[in-house]
Amino acid sequence: MNSIRSSLDQFMKNKDWRRRYEELREEVLSYPKIQTFQQEHPEVTEEAMENNMMKLFEYKRERQNCDTCPGLKNCPNMMQGYQPELYSDTGQLTVRYHPCRLKQQADEQKRQQSLIQSMHIPKEILEASFDDIEQDHASRLSASNACLKFAFEANPGEDATGLYLHGKFGVGKTYMVGAIANELMVRDISSMIVYAPDFFREMKQALSDGTVQEKMDEVKNAEVLMLDDIGAETTSAWIRDDVLGVILQYRLMQKLPTVYTSNYDYDELENHLAYSQKGGIEELKAKRIMERVKHLTVPVFVDGKNRREM
Repeated sequence: MNSIRSSLDQFMKNKDWRRRYEELREEVLSYPKIQTFQQEHPEVTEEAMENNMMKLFEYKRERQNCDTCPGLKNCPNMMQGYQPELYSDTGQLTVRYHPCRLKQQADEQKRQQSLIQSMHIPKEILEASFDDIEQDHASRLSASNACLKFAFEANPGEDATGLYLHGKFGVGKTYMVGAIANELMVRDISSMIVYAPDFFREMKQALSDGTVQEKMDEVKNAEVLMLDDIGAETTSAWIRDDVLGVILQYRLMQKLPTVYTSNYDYDELENHLAYSQKGGIEELKAKRIMERVKHLTVPVFVDGKNRREM
């Protein structure tokens, strides 16, 4: 113990160390932002400044990194994206850290992106914008306006009214749904886009691993649910009644809007839902499902050239 103390005393007496300390002290106290702080906080005494020289050195080092900011990804600060600030607390000097502007922007972007969830949906759909929708057909212009109006006026929890986009293959129905999701994001409304055939297939598989309720809860609780390409799935009584029917009933009760895309109109989808995988025809049960869909959606016809063939 004595030898350690002796070595430390010897180090403190070292002239080179003392000279370097004085140089650093001078650099710290001459740093413009520290001088400005002293001028604005006369209650912080010279003694308090001296006693907190290591804090001031830390502040200067980190703040200078911010002065010559290399960008968030290359931020060299101890806590990446956090900026130091000097504070006076009843004459006591403290250094606090808060997210810098770039960090705040990145966090906000990440938060907004989390508002759009998806299942089995291509990336380009998740990046869709109304600005990029081609207005080359009267039907597409009308449909685009209806979708934009919905995105501006959707009120989950208060109004369950959604949209039913229908038309032939490749006319851009799914892209419009993606544009709706991004417009809702700006309003801080979360949405979930689900490719219906894959989701229903996944639900059948969930029977074996016991995750049916978990998967259903995730979908049925979305503020705005978008069921893409409904009617393209192979129909079964269980999917129709115990999955789709339960989801729609819950959303009706909770006043949560649902947007659909389909190659079928209302009557064609009802006919599709009436035929089960085992060959039976259950028109009444299909009609019950369609009554919910019709009651809570505005039909929107989308026409135009097939963009998948371009």
